[in-house]
Amino acid sequence: MAVFSRYKTVLEHDGSSMSVRTALQLINEVVDEILGEEEADLDRESRFAITWFATRGFEEGPFGDAETLAKARNVAVSGVENSGVLKSAAGKVRLLKREEMPEDWSPLTDKTLTVWECTQHLIKRLEKNGEQAAAELLAKMGPRGEQARILAYRLFTICERKKWAEEARAYNGLVIAWPELERLAAGENAATTGTQAGLFEEA
Repeated sequence: MAVFSRYKTVLEHDGSSMSVRTALQLINEVVDEILGEEEADLDRESRFAITWFATRGFEEGPFGDAETLAKARNVAVSGVENSGVLKSAAGKVRLLKREEMPEDWSPLTDKTLTVWECTQHLIKRLEKNGEQAAAELLAKMGPRGEQARILAYRLFTICERKKWAEEARAYNGLVIAWPELERLAAGENAATTGTQAGLFEEA
């Protein structure tokens, strides 16, 4: 965007002026390429969820479609369900909404921890309990935390294109709050380290 905005006019190959729409398409293609590379580092369940979300959001879809996608992601639908990402019943599949996810969830005890869950729970905690509560959760996520930020931006871009305004605000809210969450989470980790050091000295 900075490159395009630096010049008064950007030209096509034939010398004609490039439209704003074309410029935005080119920018989005680059964004997709970068995010696609980052997406490749995510767990299989989260990659399944991203693709399903991009097509259906949180709406139901046929089990057969989910099974085809799961095979492409080298994971079983039952595995994605067991990870706490989706619900499968009566030949239909849908992603779990944030309000359906357990209130007492913790990344420290989740046996099949996914970046998708981390992202959704961070948003849920942020919206319901505020930045401090979300930061406390972030502090427990380790490397999954940064991946959750990347995923939030990825999902925001999907929602923008689909014109899912309410859901877009949720992901954008997490991205905007991220610097403060990181600062607060660093304080949480420092406090934990200090407490552990104190216990060790007492022993």
